[in-house]
Amino acid sequence: MEAVMDAGVHQDGETVPGEAEGLEESNAEKEALCRNGYLQGGRCQGIVWRNVVFMALLHLGAVYSLVLVPGAQPLTWIWSYACFIITALGVTAGAHRLWSHRSYKAKLPLRVFLAAANSMAFQNDIFEWARDHRVHHKYSETDADPHNAMRGFFFSHVGWLFVRKHRDVIEKGKKLDVSDLLADPVVRLQRRYYKTSVLVMCFLIPTLVPWYFWGESLWNAYFLASILRYTISLNLTWLVNSAAHMYGNRPYDKNISPRENRFVTFGAIGEGFHNFHHTFPFDYSTSEFGLRLNPTTCFIDLMCWFGLASNRKKASVEMIQARKQRTGDGSA
Repeated sequence: MEAVMDAGVHQDGETVPGEAEGLEESNAEKEALCRNGYLQGGRCQGIVWRNVVFMALLHLGAVYSLVLVPGAQPLTWIWSYACFIITALGVTAGAHRLWSHRSYKAKLPLRVFLAAANSMAFQNDIFEWARDHRVHHKYSETDADPHNAMRGFFFSHVGWLFVRKHRDVIEKGKKLDVSDLLADPVVRLQRRYYKTSVLVMCFLIPTLVPWYFWGESLWNAYFLASILRYTISLNLTWLVNSAAHMYGNRPYDKNISPRENRFVTFGAIGEGFHNFHHTFPFDYSTSEFGLRLNPTTCFIDLMCWFGLASNRKKASVEMIQARKQRTGDGSA
């Protein structure tokens, strides 16, 4: 670590500005330290106010959307749920199982669909999502984990978006091999035009389809198919980082934090078998149980049947049972 000031003092191995420094210089120093994650025991406490304000307004809009539900047309309810499923698949089948873990292969038409669905999800572009997720797996529950569950439920759920990344997340992320992501032209194209694709997929299309095809008001369509759908999908994804790391059993490895959580599994269309997933991250189903409570696995299997996906990786029954006996908590 760089020495900051000769007049600095050491606390818990960290260098902080000495009190003798001028207020203006000290504030500038602290800001620089915060950007690099050197404050508060290595944890940067610099708040990203843009994200705080955006999330506050988004959730207020979602609460208001509930008032509009009774007055909307049934087709708008169905459309909003369809957009939710597409959104979820863009994360689960796309950014997560395909691009982060390479647990199966997808042909170009399917990759284009999943990239568009991922833009509808508006959770960072595929490259950044997959890179940070690989860091999460490699350094789970450490300061290099973007949403380290050891820092509490709120931090792992949404608080990690409210502060600047810890320096370890950035440094460890730079050391990972992400050449496979950059080699995919679909990933590069989505990253290049990400803001435009989010505007179209996350907000315009969900809003305009109900208005154009069955005469729904733009107001109802926007708040239900865009704002409410987006807010719900965000929180269900975040529950994988928070609830599924804190609540549930650990039948495969009792020595790690991730757990099996059926509530999260149901909401996140198959992503709540989290103890299994962190034990066997290469498995395309992220679950021992195949299609059970796992719509994402159903989707990938269907794409294989259509010839758009292939090479599904799966942990063998023998491997799973041996791991249960060796490191499981005996709950299954």
